Amino acid sequence: MWSKARNIVAGDTVILWLTRDALQPLIIEPGKEFNSKFGSYRHSDLVGIPFGSKVGSRTGKGFIHVLRPTPELWTMALPHRTQILYLADIAFITSHLNIKAGSQVVEAGTGSGSFSHSVMRSIGSSGHLWSYEFHETRANKARQEFLQHGLSDRVTLSHRNVCKDGFTVIDTADALFLDLPAPWDAIEHAKKALRKDRIARICCFSPCMEQVLRTVSALNDAGFTDITMYETLLRPYDIQQTPALPTIADLSHKLKQSELRREEKRLKQIASGHRGGSEDENNGKKLPRVSASGAGYESSSSLSVGEKRKREGAEGENEEMLTGEPTGGKRAKTEEEDVVVVVDDTQSSTPGDVPMTDVPLLLKVERSSGEEKSEMPSLVQPMKINLSKVMPEVRGHTSYLTFACLLPPLPTQVTNESSEKAQ
Repeated sequence: MWSKARNIVAGDTVILWLTRDALQPLIIEPGKEFNSKFGSYRHSDLVGIPFGSKVGSRTGKGFIHVLRPTPELWTMALPHRTQILYLADIAFITSHLNIKAGSQVVEAGTGSGSFSHSVMRSIGSSGHLWSYEFHETRANKARQEFLQHGLSDRVTLSHRNVCKDGFTVIDTADALFLDLPAPWDAIEHAKKALRKDRIARICCFSPCMEQVLRTVSALNDAGFTDITMYETLLRPYDIQQTPALPTIADLSHKLKQSELRREEKRLKQIASGHRGGSEDENNGKKLPRVSASGAGYESSSSLSVGEKRKREGAEGENEEMLTGEPTGGKRAKTEEEDVVVVVDDTQSSTPGDVPMTDVPLLLKVERSSGEEKSEMPSLVQPMKINLSKVMPEVRGHTSYLTFACLLPPLPTQVTNESSEKAQ
């Protein structure tokens, strides 16, 4: 079944993976070229490379992947001559019909050969497939593909109308699959083709519910049991990777660090304003020296509450413009230390000019030794996370699958039939 060699040789069938939704089969014939919007490729350049290789175009502006054919890839890449069965339906049918290595399977309605390729892989070299196609052109095309893919020894393809002429095998098939417009007309013929010495199974592929109802009635009349109907729907998901999002602990730690930086800047501004003579960071002017009597300056204690808030807000905005980091009027208390501003009012009653820098302005209250600084816990975060969403274009209803079983006759029934034949 297709080539099992590691490297590609002339005459091999390969699957060209262009995009996820664009696959194309190709027979390697040296001397020819494959042209697409992804570039131009000589067949001779593909000979000798391993299956699965990524091949760049001659212009260097595109590439393709050259894959080994499988039934799954063939279903996605084959030329459609009729409506085909896709992987979800094929896997479901194969499981319910109990198709395995060595099984004898009958198929009515070869079509494009999608189901045929999957069945021939499941039955292996010890099994066999009898396939029937009413349309002569499609039958000849399918026969040619089976020969090219090395499957001619596992399949017997016949151009035949099974609804009128029946099947060419009797009491042989372990499983039977009908992909016909009117499967109820072939039920009696299918019963003859199925084995009678063990449980045999049948499946009918019907797009419309009216077809299902008529098929179920025909199965009941023919003596089939365990009749069930299923509809297979596929919901594919698109999986993508994205950088991991920050955790709540990370955000909390960043906020605390930002508050600490803002508090340190505020304290520096307060100390700079009380020392006097320091340059303003915005306009380069020096603050006037302050006397104890209050002459020549406006004491901070004499300012109203509103003016103090305006001054602090302006200083914060200027600091934010210089540093590029946000500052705000509201500040949170830090956990590391508390700062108390102490102003000695007795200095204002003494005569003379006494710089405010001589007054102890800031009293730093350290936390007790038993209280340790909380540190950010070291959390191991993944570099990327996987996100999934339903793909926008989803293939919906294809057909209804009707299953039934044919039980072997009881010994009394066999005896009665034998006596009737003898008479």
